[in-house]
Amino acid sequence: MDDLARHADDLSALPPSCGPVRLVAVDGHAGSGKSTFAARLAAALGGAPVLHLDDLATHEELFGWTGRLREQVLLPLSRGESARYAPYDWTERRFGPARTLEPAPVVLVEGVGAGRRQVRPWLAALCWMELDRDTSWERGRRRDGAGLTGFWDGWTLAEARHFAEDPSRPYADTLIRQLPEGYVWLAGPRATAGVHRTITHGSQDVPPY
Repeated sequence: MDDLARHADDLSALPPSCGPVRLVAVDGHAGSGKSTFAARLAAALGGAPVLHLDDLATHEELFGWTGRLREQVLLPLSRGESARYAPYDWTERRFGPARTLEPAPVVLVEGVGAGRRQVRPWLAALCWMELDRDTSWERGRRRDGAGLTGFWDGWTLAEARHFAEDPSRPYADTLIRQLPEGYVWLAGPRATAGVHRTITHGSQDVPPY
């Protein structure tokens, strides 16, 4: 069920979506395990670059990073060039020194809203972490501690508003469900749209690649 190597091979075989790059998004609620999953998938891909959308967001623009993503990352990659972006320092509340992101065969973009409307045309595949909102948020709050309670109170309102206006899950190619060890990969809503298919306990659909 986990078999990250096989899924990594399947992703690598997809047609390029952003110049020479196969851009693969990992989206889901805050606290759903996106960063950990992206890191493991990147390792299975032989060290694929991972862009964390937390590096493009700011305190004032939690979801206002689309322009920076397009100008600093997507357009250079689409030309086969190295991308350069300035990651945001959440402690200093300012952008730091620029980083380089090379146009590798597969590049992962990870974060809440990675599958948003303006990003989907650039994607080869969209993965959604299949964990409900309240459980994800509780995990995130527990991870970050009481010191960030105020931030989380504002975040949950902003995230709920974002997904109400621009949902990602209906367009996911694959749903990623975390197990005590490893992950189950299920065909997502986009792959099963218009197909009457039942997922029974103990069985799974094959991802669409």
